[in-house]
Amino acid sequence: MKSYITIKEILQRKHFDKTEVVAGVDGLNRNVKWVHVVEVINIRKLLNGHELILTTGLGWKDNTALFISFLKQLIESNASGLCIELGTHTSNIPQEVIEIANEHQFPIILFHQEVAFVQITQDIHSLLINQQYQMISDLESYSQTLNKKLLEINQYEEILTFCQTFLDVQVVAFFDEDRIFIPQLSASERRIVLEKIEAVQHDSFFSIGRQPVQILGHQFAELVIVTDQREINEFDLLILDRTTTALAQYLLRDLYVEEKRRMEEAEWMTDWLDGHHSNEGIKEHLAYIEPGLKLNGGIVCTCKLHLTSQSSNLDGTYFKLLFRTIFEQQGFYVFSIEIRHHIVFILGNKRTPKTWKSRMADGFKRLNTADYSKKIKATSISFGVGKFVKQLSDIHISYQTAKETLRLQDKLSHEGKSYFYDDLHMYRILSLINRHSDLQEIVMEYLQPVMEYDRKYNGKLIETLKAYLACNGSKQETAKKLFVVRQTMYHRIEKLESLLGPDFMNSEKRLAIEFMLLAYDYLNMTETTNPTAHEI
Repeated sequence: MKSYITIKEILQRKHFDKTEVVAGVDGLNRNVKWVHVVEVINIRKLLNGHELILTTGLGWKDNTALFISFLKQLIESNASGLCIELGTHTSNIPQEVIEIANEHQFPIILFHQEVAFVQITQDIHSLLINQQYQMISDLESYSQTLNKKLLEINQYEEILTFCQTFLDVQVVAFFDEDRIFIPQLSASERRIVLEKIEAVQHDSFFSIGRQPVQILGHQFAELVIVTDQREINEFDLLILDRTTTALAQYLLRDLYVEEKRRMEEAEWMTDWLDGHHSNEGIKEHLAYIEPGLKLNGGIVCTCKLHLTSQSSNLDGTYFKLLFRTIFEQQGFYVFSIEIRHHIVFILGNKRTPKTWKSRMADGFKRLNTADYSKKIKATSISFGVGKFVKQLSDIHISYQTAKETLRLQDKLSHEGKSYFYDDLHMYRILSLINRHSDLQEIVMEYLQPVMEYDRKYNGKLIETLKAYLACNGSKQETAKKLFVVRQTMYHRIEKLESLLGPDFMNSEKRLAIEFMLLAYDYLNMTETTNPTAHEI
């Protein structure tokens, strides 16, 4: 059913028995929305498009220039065609007019004898009005049938097939990188259709209709109908709209089912991360997920995506898919769960435990070089990898250490940063001391005289002390490292001895001072950094 009729169909009506199509034969499939009788030349502002024009040629008579101007206005206004009664005011159609009409596939139809325009308009308008009523009825019938199908179908392709059969057009569904063609086409035919869809300019009449499939405010797919046999009309677009709505409902239903399954899975994984499952229970659950799956220990990686304000939930979904793809290739079975704005990955080790860290490091290299900047709107990504545990029931230990590693990421210098808990060494001790005692007070006990001297005299004794210890007490190397003359270096060492005591380079005291300098930097980074990775 169509909301319009074509010129070819109008030519089958009784008033068009003795007509001749002299130009624009290729445009006979143009749709007609209304019929107008026109005898004026300036017509552009009077048309809305898809009108069939009836005229005797009174406006131009035998003036070819006026005739061409009139024709061009009709073409620019997207009129459907022109019917001319010969004999009264027009005797012939200039060749130039025919060429222009053929070029634009614009039909020109001649009446070789006098006809009653009023009877033609009444006939066609009655037909159009009846078709409008029929269109509403057919649209309602289509919607009802489609809604019933939604209760029975098992695959969304059945929705696409129903639309294709009803409209007799080519249907193409775009799902990310996937293209679904109903009916199926050969590779060459698919390429032609895709080129037509992606073309900036289409044929002289529109043969493509497209509608996004929106779910929860996001575009999940796009549905396109294509035909070379006729124009895509209002009825086609209404059917397309109903079909995309039904498709969205079907996909949303699947998402709810999947979300419910994930919630049940997330509850189990949360208990796993909290240490509530035994080794036997974990093995039983993994066997249910993937029979034959054997894991040799595991690790937890917590992740924080610092998303931009324009980013969407789909960014996180894409990132999880990317992470899973990369690390599964490195010999891990990846589980993921979102907990309080963090993504937690449990990586079950499928290979020898000896190589887990090197494989993780290779995975992070690939992740950092992956071209996902166009698809995920994140300014940076923080990772924290916990301890490797041999028993899967101890995965909660890896989780706690992974959270601690992530928490430290924003507090460490570039040199001290690492994704791995095993690499943090002294910072793990500092974090532990800082949580259970006053680390600031301990640092001040050792370094307060030096800090107060620098603050009072704008000195650089803390910097000198770090370099001196790093150079193992070599004054010459320290002077080169700080770009100062040897005499200045001697003066600074003397001042440090007066503030810290002449024994500050003795082994035990030196070790304590080095540790306090590390703690001093740790506290400074904690104060100056605005952490984004909070406690999970």
